[in-house]
Amino acid sequence: MVSSQVIKGCLEELRAITKTEFAVQDTAGNVIALTEGAKEPDRALAAGFANSAVDSQIIGSSYQLKVKDDDETIYILTAIGTADYTYMVARIAVSELEALNATNRDSLDRNSFFQNLLLDNLLLVDIHNRAKKLHIPETETRAIVLIEVDSLNAELVASEMLSGLYTVQNGDYLTEVDENRVILIKSLAENPSYKALDEVAKTAVDMLNMEAMVKVRAAYGTIVTDLKDLSRSYKEAGMAMEVGKIFYAERKVLSYNELGIGRLIYQLRPNLCRMYIQEIFGSEDKMDLDQETITTIDTFFANNLNVSETARQLFVHRNTLVYRLEKLQKTTGLDIRTFDDAMTFKIALMVREFLKAQEE
Repeated sequence: MVSSQVIKGCLEELRAITKTEFAVQDTAGNVIALTEGAKEPDRALAAGFANSAVDSQIIGSSYQLKVKDDDETIYILTAIGTADYTYMVARIAVSELEALNATNRDSLDRNSFFQNLLLDNLLLVDIHNRAKKLHIPETETRAIVLIEVDSLNAELVASEMLSGLYTVQNGDYLTEVDENRVILIKSLAENPSYKALDEVAKTAVDMLNMEAMVKVRAAYGTIVTDLKDLSRSYKEAGMAMEVGKIFYAERKVLSYNELGIGRLIYQLRPNLCRMYIQEIFGSEDKMDLDQETITTIDTFFANNLNVSETARQLFVHRNTLVYRLEKLQKTTGLDIRTFDDAMTFKIALMVREFLKAQEE
């Protein structure tokens, strides 16, 4: 059902135009909405009218009409006045309320449809039939953008703000299947490219960070052209989000297509990862490094193993940096100044981060 606030807003707009007072009751006679100058109608009379065979009647100095949904009465509308003009205005109000209800019903149906679609709860024939009924194109270029916020309240704010930016009229849909995450089903019919998809994700993150003041991360899956493949794009976006938290914590936007070696490590069994650490270092204890050493290693890798540039960025003497690297070599047995050892060490660090995430 449409909320009472929405119904009241609709009636107030009609009142401002037509100078007619309105009241809306449910089929039991309970008042749902009144315009500013309207008095509360009789409850028993409305309930009796709801169960009658007629669709309109005059009660005292008012018209009463039924508001229906597929031949089922859902509201009783009362318009103050008995002139033909009042009846015409009341018919317009009924039409508006029925349209509001239909829009709200379609929105709920679409939301349920997409939730079941993304969770693989629909058969192919159900996808076809329900998409046709809801006027959702089956063959259109789309992708899933998963937006994660830091709290449940923030999710509600995010969903409300994004609904103003991405609308059904543009072929975009918003839904949720779990807490703290909003799912944007983005139409890319006009620009089917990953660059455009990346811009969509960045725009959503920037807007929510700046205007809603919430911490946001976004991840997107691959672009698909068939409605039934959206569940795959959703799973890919979910994997990108989880892999990003472990291996690329500094990134706010993650792409399934750009996860690199992190994707491979994420799909390994933990016992294989521990075997790898044991094989390289002999003990996981050798991976327990202090923050200064970790910062040194990260900066060294970021500068493509360039000692001079790394020392400059760390504001240390070149010899100090060399001393740290040699100390690391004595501890781990790897000289990360060489390409092979650097690659081995980088993979080991990522494996270690994955194991920590699994333990947590």
